[in-house]
Amino acid sequence: MTSVVVAAVQAGSVLFDTPATLEKAERYVREAAASGARLIVLPEAFLGGYPKGADFGIVVGSRSPEGRELFRRYREAAVTLDGPEVGRLAELAAELDVHLVAGVIERDGGTLYCTAVFIDPQHGLVAHHRKLMPTAAERYLWGQGDGSTMPAVRTGFATLGAAICWENYMPLFRQSMYAKGVEIWCAPTVDDREQWQATMRHIALEGRCFVVSANQYLTDTSTTPATVLINGGSTIISPLGEILAGPLRTGEGVLVAELDLAELDRGYFDFDSVGHYARPDIFTLTVDESPRHTVVRRSGPPRS
Repeated sequence: MTSVVVAAVQAGSVLFDTPATLEKAERYVREAAASGARLIVLPEAFLGGYPKGADFGIVVGSRSPEGRELFRRYREAAVTLDGPEVGRLAELAAELDVHLVAGVIERDGGTLYCTAVFIDPQHGLVAHHRKLMPTAAERYLWGQGDGSTMPAVRTGFATLGAAICWENYMPLFRQSMYAKGVEIWCAPTVDDREQWQATMRHIALEGRCFVVSANQYLTDTSTTPATVLINGGSTIISPLGEILAGPLRTGEGVLVAELDLAELDRGYFDFDSVGHYARPDIFTLTVDESPRHTVVRRSGPPRS
């Protein structure tokens, strides 16, 4: 395959209403597929929601009953990897013959994680990545992922990887993913700043990969006029840092671009951060990809 069409969905969650958000996701995925997209990326925390502006009643040293109740509602809106919401995305991917990378708030035991799920049209959920470091007040809400969920997912057209929002600022994480041969870098986010565009172009150049960044466009409709909470900025970038589509502003929508996959090889001509432009005699990076569990059970020797 010499080219592939990809899409970034820019839309806002319906906070605390995951069924309504899932319907919205389906509508935009169908729109993207109708445009010919084989890979469709949805924003950070799309299923489950990004509660921008909420403080959950937290001050240093104290939590409020109202904040606990708000968290209960937020946790109730989260999804499980084996739950019906991810299952519905898998059905949709199979029906439309598309690959999906979607941001979700994942519930696992008593902890929530900001997660990106990788869904294959033939095999359903094939991998997931948990955000390694929630940013600032996000740490009140989400746990930290470990090294066991940093996948590079092979498809029939390219190898996919994901970094969620400000993980894209973690140079060692980026280098570890470049070493896995990521060719399409998926960046679900809620960062709508102009500076984010520079970050996406830098990663494309540094990793010599395509970048697909999908952002939420979120408004507070309780005000007149509605207040924009997250102003999009979804974008698609080539391995040489050229903007192929976007940034999309001022509303929801689907951003589409056709990727010339030969650009991957052309980009490596003068730069490969883990190959001919590396200096392993000076710099090395050790990555621990083992899963981390609080409780590890080991059986002892049999009793005589």
